[in-house]
Amino acid sequence: MIQNTDVNLLNAQNKVETTADNRQAITEQQVLIAGGGHVGLSFALLLANHGIASTLIEKNRYPTISPNDDRNRSHYLDSRNTALSRRTVQIYQEIGLWDKLQSHACRIDSVQISEQGSFGRAQLNKAEEKVESFGQVMENAWLGRELLLAAQQAPLITLIDNANVSAVTQKADGVTLSFSHYGEEKAEQQLQGSVLVACDGRDSTVRQLLDIGTTTYDYQQTAIVGVVETDKPHEHVAIERFSPAGPLAVLPLTDPDGDGNNEYQNGYRRSVVWVCPKGEETRYLEDDAHFLQTLQHAFGQRAGTFVAAGRRGAYPLTRVLAEKQADGRCVIMGNAAHTLHPVAGQGFNLCMRDAHVLAQMMSAQVLKGADIGDPTLLKRYEKARLSDQKRVIRFCDAVVHGFTHPNPVIKLARNAALVAFDKLPNIKPLVATYAMGLKS
Repeated sequence: MIQNTDVNLLNAQNKVETTADNRQAITEQQVLIAGGGHVGLSFALLLANHGIASTLIEKNRYPTISPNDDRNRSHYLDSRNTALSRRTVQIYQEIGLWDKLQSHACRIDSVQISEQGSFGRAQLNKAEEKVESFGQVMENAWLGRELLLAAQQAPLITLIDNANVSAVTQKADGVTLSFSHYGEEKAEQQLQGSVLVACDGRDSTVRQLLDIGTTTYDYQQTAIVGVVETDKPHEHVAIERFSPAGPLAVLPLTDPDGDGNNEYQNGYRRSVVWVCPKGEETRYLEDDAHFLQTLQHAFGQRAGTFVAAGRRGAYPLTRVLAEKQADGRCVIMGNAAHTLHPVAGQGFNLCMRDAHVLAQMMSAQVLKGADIGDPTLLKRYEKARLSDQKRVIRFCDAVVHGFTHPNPVIKLARNAALVAFDKLPNIKPLVATYAMGLKS
């Protein structure tokens, strides 16, 4: 991991590199990535898989980790989790990372959908839809660990952490990124590249430096996220439950000492996303008994009895959309481009589809001997991704507003729609295909 790097050395790394396994960069063009979270690291790995080198700038200091350190799920009630769609799993398979990720992934075999105090119910089952699973649920800490290890071991990826981006300058033939390390009294450093991809989060520094505006919508809700334990095994069932407060989800997780994918290890750990009105989160965070009692009231016995809760985090829910995702030689990606409501677990999966498409387009450009930072190419990427993004955003907002509207006529209509969804032919396969990210 590189923390203090001479600019000349970094520029030299733009040249063709040959690795121990004889893989080499197929272009001298360099991709700069601002933001080294899950999306930034994944994008760098996708590029490396195509033989394209990148330098990644991350504001936080990366932890020191060992390839042999599993940590045995020692904090098994204290983690955030992500639901990975089948398409996201396929993307990680393409870059050879899924075998390492899978030990901490728990598959979703069925999805139950219902509304508290209403008659509408629906269920998706993997056997009926003829799929291996609807996706996998994974601890964020494990996903981040494996992505960081893979990036550290990839010769085509240069990591610079603990660095603060301060300026972006674009020219006709390239882009310059200025940054400094926290706590160091030294002159600002610079990197030159052919293209800059900003994956630096909802409050993106790069987006602000480029003067790209956003449209925002405050849902007036807060998501309480954590892990609970139930007395009933999850049996790989994800439960989506709608209440007057907002949409809720209970997802299956791996056992503390198993991979969660063995049919005899059904597991008692579950990931919870509980949405409450803004301002009511404090008691849910501080009072375990109140939190468990509230979950029990909302879910009934669908998940069994909630018997333990781990440490929880609270996240204000605001939709943030960048007004444009391509500006000259710069691309806005990840939460910097679109931060969504977590109702359907689509946010990260949408980001992964964006990253996969851009990596493929850049690879095709290299094979033609063309410029990977060509503004025309980047605008073409933006246009190519808009339909998928708009569809996901509309779906998330329709669910949030449709299932929280108090009007009894609307409530009756949405429950009738759930019953129709469950009974009518040909609807489930279409919805399942979109939810798994297989049609975008």
